[in-house]
Amino acid sequence: MMKNDTVKKEAAHILPPLPYEENALEPAISARTLEFHYGKHHKGYVDTLNKLIAGTEHAGQPLETVIGETAGNPDKTAIFNNASQAWNHTFFWQSLCPKGGGEPPAALKKKIEAAFGTIDACKKELATAATTQFGSGWAWLVLDGTVLKVAKTCNADSPLVKGQKPLLTIDVWEHAYYLDYQNRRADYVAAVLDKLINWRFAADNLG
Repeated sequence: MMKNDTVKKEAAHILPPLPYEENALEPAISARTLEFHYGKHHKGYVDTLNKLIAGTEHAGQPLETVIGETAGNPDKTAIFNNASQAWNHTFFWQSLCPKGGGEPPAALKKKIEAAFGTIDACKKELATAATTQFGSGWAWLVLDGTVLKVAKTCNADSPLVKGQKPLLTIDVWEHAYYLDYQNRRADYVAAVLDKLINWRFAADNLG
């Protein structure tokens, strides 16, 4: 019995630790927001996913596999939503860093300039995607084939199921910013792009 319990525990998805302290993104994003966003919302997706996939063919699968196998299947919408939200949030935390913003690394900068003209133009397009996403969702910088693009997805959707490679993302669900910014989503997005965006993470994903 102990052995089986251990196997189940090892197969369960876990909430990855934040890559920084909860107060590290202040004043752009408060520790209180991180406490709820990471400690309640993100954890909730992981916990719910584990309950939904226990005893199914998806138990023990990597998140990317669960997402790919459940996307578009109306019988597995709940599994997809929680798996994708768990993945999206982990990716989002890494898309931010204390003292972020600034200039991207050289290879990424060259790729951005080829696609958008300037870094500011790329940031403007990301801001537009983030602020015009109706309701809950995400704004993304993605590699689509060999070209960088800005994309937006609603609710739990992900570029992973569209054949695109995510480089970074901005969460525009209200729980990401409402404690700090209330209905001022544009101010939150501007703070992320100016002070927190992790270009190094995007460059690493570009390869």
